[in-house]
Amino acid sequence: MKHAILDTSFILSCIRKKIDFFEQIPSRGMKIIIPRQVIEEIKGLSKSEPEAKIALSLLKKNSFMRIDLETKNVDNGIIRFARQNPEYIIATLDKEIKDKTENQKLIIRGERELEII
Repeated sequence: MKHAILDTSFILSCIRKKIDFFEQIPSRGMKIIIPRQVIEEIKGLSKSEPEAKIALSLLKKNSFMRIDLETKNVDNGIIRFARQNPEYIIATLDKEIKDKTENQKLIIRGERELEII
């Protein structure tokens, strides 16, 4: 089974576009991984962004694997993790992460479709 590591931008964009990533990602044969640092980032944003509040609620209701990137900078942690685990799929909208990793990417295509590139 493949694994998809999700970043904050991907999760919040899915919320905005009403994409059920907790259904779509496993239906493609992938396990969802969300770093502890991403969860903390979403908690911080939930005070001011409605999408982050919804995301936090979804994270509490659904099961996924948690990892610790062992860094405060989420993007650098995901980049390092991706380089150490080339078999993992990276779910991000962040251009820097996309450019600095060779892993397959899970992106949002159109309004409601997820696609691996």
